[in-house]
Amino acid sequence: MTLIVFLISLIGGILIGIPICFSLMFSGVCMMLYLNGFNSQILSQNLFSGADSFSMMAVPFFVLTGELMNRGGITKRIVNFANAVVGHVRGGLGFVSILAILLFASIMGSAVAFTAALGAILIPMMVRAGYNRDKSTALVAAGNILSPIMPPSVPMIVFGVQAGVSVTKLFMGGIAPAVYLSAALCVVWFIVAKKGNLPTAPRQNVREIGRVLLDGIWALLLPLLILFGLRSGKFTATEAGVICVAYALIVGIFIYREFKISMLMDCLVSAAKSSSIIMFLAAAAMVSSWMMTVANIPATVTTLLSPFLSSPTLLMLVICLLVLLVGTSMDVTPTIMILTPVLLPAIKTAGIDPAYFGVVFIIVTVMGLLTPPVGTVLNVACSAGSINMERIVKAIWPFLIAEASIILLMVLFPQIVTIPMNFFSGG
Repeated sequence: MTLIVFLISLIGGILIGIPICFSLMFSGVCMMLYLNGFNSQILSQNLFSGADSFSMMAVPFFVLTGELMNRGGITKRIVNFANAVVGHVRGGLGFVSILAILLFASIMGSAVAFTAALGAILIPMMVRAGYNRDKSTALVAAGNILSPIMPPSVPMIVFGVQAGVSVTKLFMGGIAPAVYLSAALCVVWFIVAKKGNLPTAPRQNVREIGRVLLDGIWALLLPLLILFGLRSGKFTATEAGVICVAYALIVGIFIYREFKISMLMDCLVSAAKSSSIIMFLAAAAMVSSWMMTVANIPATVTTLLSPFLSSPTLLMLVICLLVLLVGTSMDVTPTIMILTPVLLPAIKTAGIDPAYFGVVFIIVTVMGLLTPPVGTVLNVACSAGSINMERIVKAIWPFLIAEASIILLMVLFPQIVTIPMNFFSGG
C-alpha cells in the first residue's frame, strides 16, 4: 500500500503541474503521513544531506566548463577539425556532425545544452549544402545521446552518488558505448547519404588539415586531459571539474582570445541556474528515497521482479523497457533519482555489476529525451532546425532503431561494456 501512496502522490503531483522537485518532496511527506511518522526535522535533514556530497560538487564545475568552452571558441574549432577530416566523403557534413558530437560530448555533459550549441551551427551548415533539413535535424538530435555518456557526464555523477558507485568507473564505462553508438549513427547516415545521393565537399590537403588541427589542438586536448587524469588516478571527478574550469578560462582568454572577462558573470549565472536545478532535485529526491527505504519499497519492487532475478539478461530487458517508458514523460535527472534506489536492490540481488547497470540505465534514460510526448531534446532540435515536431519524429526513427539495437547488444553481451570499462578504469 505504501508503494501505491508513493506512486499516486508523485504522479498526481506531476500531472497537476507541480514541479518534479516539489512532487518528490510531496510524495515523501505523503508517505510520512501514511506511516504516522511525519517529522519536519527529518525532512530538513534529508534535504540537506541530499545535496551534501563531494561528488555532486563536480556538477557545477562541469556545467560551467561547458559554458566557458562554448563561448571561448571551442565549438567552432571542433567542427572545423571534424570537417577537415571527414568532410570530403559523400554526405560528409553528416559524418562531421557525428564526429563533432563525439568530441564535444566529452566537454559538455548536458544533452539539451549540447543540442542547442551544436544544432545552431551544424543544421544550417548541412541545409546550405543541400541536405534534407528533417534528416539533418534528426541526426543532430539523435547524437545527443552521446553527451550524457562520454565523460564528464552529469547524469553519471548523479547516478554514482545515488547508487554509491565510483563516478570515475562510470565515466570510463561510457567511452566504449559512445563509440558504438557513434558507429551506429554513421552506418545509418551512410545509407541515408547513398540513398539521397548527397553532395560531397572538396578534400582538404594535408597542409590544411594540419592548420586546422594546430588551431584546434587546445580544444582537443581537454578530453584527453580528463581521461588521463581519471584513468591514472591523479584526480577525482570533482577535481577534474575544477581543472577543466581553469583550463577553459586560460585557453579562452589567453590562447584563443575569444573569451572576455565581461562574459564571466553571464557564464557563472547560467551555470548556477542549471546546477541549482540538479542540486535541488538531488535534495528533494533524498526525502522520497529515505522514506522509500523506511517503507521497504525497494524490497517490494525486488519481490515483484523476483520472476526475472534468475536471468540477469531478462531482468535488464524488463528494466530497460520500464525506464524507456518512464523516460518518455520525465527528464533524465529525476528519472535517475527516482528509479535508482528502487531498482538497485534487484540489480544487486541478480548479481549484475552496478557500474555496468548504471551505464546502460543512463543510456536508456537519455533515449527518453528523443521520444514524444515530452522529448526535450526534440523540441530544442526543432527550434535549431526550424521544423515542427511531426517532421522530426518521422525522420528520427532510423537513428533511434540503430541506437536501440546497440542497447540490446549491450544487454545481451555485457562484456562489450564491462571489459573496456575495467580496462579504462584500471580495474
